[in-house]
Amino acid sequence: MYNLQDLQQNAGIVFATGHKATMLDKGQRPPIAMDAGDLLTAPNAGILALFTTYVDPRVIEVLVEPMKAAQVFGETKKGTWTDDFLQFPIAEATGETSSYDDFSENGMSGTNVNWETRDTYYYQTIIELGEREVERAGAAKLDWVARKQIAAALTLNKFQNKTYFLGVAGLRNYGLLNDPSLLPAITPTTWAAKDAAAIFADIQALYAQLISQTGGLVDRNEKMTLILSPEAETHFTKTNQYNVNVTDQLKKNFPNLRIETAPEMSTAAGENIKLIVDSYEGVDTVEPTFTEKMRVHPMVLQLSSWRQKRSQGTVGTIIYRPLMVATAIVAV
Repeated sequence: MYNLQDLQQNAGIVFATGHKATMLDKGQRPPIAMDAGDLLTAPNAGILALFTTYVDPRVIEVLVEPMKAAQVFGETKKGTWTDDFLQFPIAEATGETSSYDDFSENGMSGTNVNWETRDTYYYQTIIELGEREVERAGAAKLDWVARKQIAAALTLNKFQNKTYFLGVAGLRNYGLLNDPSLLPAITPTTWAAKDAAAIFADIQALYAQLISQTGGLVDRNEKMTLILSPEAETHFTKTNQYNVNVTDQLKKNFPNLRIETAPEMSTAAGENIKLIVDSYEGVDTVEPTFTEKMRVHPMVLQLSSWRQKRSQGTVGTIIYRPLMVATAIVAV
């Protein structure tokens, strides 16, 4: 004769029935439940929650701020990942005239060349994948490898976009907002208290600043881009007494003007607003520049995992003709 306690202590056999131990002999079988009043199992009226849980196959992405620099101005590759510096020649015509005389050798023309230097900056991120990790994610219908590749590309491109606006501190690598060659900004007053006519007048003042800087090289029919923050752009919906808003006035007075927004234009100093001549004599005014857009390094095999490095290189934003950029700082 054996009881359940003996079996548990001496043979490692456990009957976790929740009931009083039952005496067993070699010819006796375990008791069989006959009705609800004589349960051998723990009372339960449910099923596993996983059988009544719906998992949506569509993966919802967490939103990030838009990366607008390349979208607005395009971007250009210059150099390779072996280059540490980029040099840009700036040529200026020189010369003087003299009164003509058959035997005179006075008067001379020439060229003066300077070299502007920009530093490159390279940065990286790493993807790690484990065999079990990937298969467990697959059981949840998640393409784990693709999701990590997407994350790496997004991480690198977010930083690239940031350098297009702010450059890289400590290097001769500048962005649209902090290039030291940019001319001083004008400072209109707060837009929140202004009506449509007053806000349009501030844009007119910005255009007048552009004309002053360029010495009349451009006019209001040029292809231009007005870039500002989304918050500042909301004031363009203000309407005057003739039911005409700021955007309508801008389109009428500047027929080739584009209005673009970027979150980075909101700065600690205020709302940065720039009026930019897109190009002059075939040379783009603003050019976001990279050396490497995406370098995928070799996949390294570990014991039961993989690692891969991905990298990019940036030169920030090259502003070829700073006089073609007029800036205003406003409060909203």
